[in-house]
Amino acid sequence: MNSSSDRLFGRRRTIHELLGAGFIADIILWRRQNLTSGLLLVTFAVWVVFEKSGYTLLSLVSSVLLLLVVIFFVWAKSASILNRPPPPLPELHISEEVMNEAAAIIRSRVNAFCSVSLDIALGKNSDLFFKVAGALLLLSIIGGWTDFLTLGYTSLFLVLTVPALYEKYENQIDRYAMIGCRSLQRLYTKLDMKCFSTIRELVLEIKKLD
Repeated sequence: MNSSSDRLFGRRRTIHELLGAGFIADIILWRRQNLTSGLLLVTFAVWVVFEKSGYTLLSLVSSVLLLLVVIFFVWAKSASILNRPPPPLPELHISEEVMNEAAAIIRSRVNAFCSVSLDIALGKNSDLFFKVAGALLLLSIIGGWTDFLTLGYTSLFLVLTVPALYEKYENQIDRYAMIGCRSLQRLYTKLDMKCFSTIRELVLEIKKLD
């Protein structure tokens, strides 16, 4: 096994461990191929339906619900006339415990988001501010190129392919990435010696003259 110095960013853990080593990591890294391929196919079908058919989310949901309501209504009426059993629908009921758990989870997430937003607004966390600002700027630029649905499908496709490909060709990618990083370091050293040092000397000379 390669040492951490031969890995990208000097990491010691595997990709599976970095992704949490759980159910989500298994899906992202194709450890559960049926689920991952099914997720890609379903999201691709949804993208095609919305992008090519002209449906919007509201119109599609309304059409599906209307179709289901009509089917069950006709089924129930026909069953009562023909003395047949009604549609085998389960009892639709959400327990109070489930609602309390969901409300507690939502409350904790909202409180955490509000706390972070307050720290950013009051200038208490400059690093987080620049990260959030950079991410929002990047989303704004990407959003100008494509719509939200295409962006969501493309992002999901990248999440389900890039980590798996990296894990499969990890040694080769790390080797070439380290070679590229060392080349950039040597280039920076040369630029620093030739250009940046000259600029610094000029600045010092100007300060002396002043």
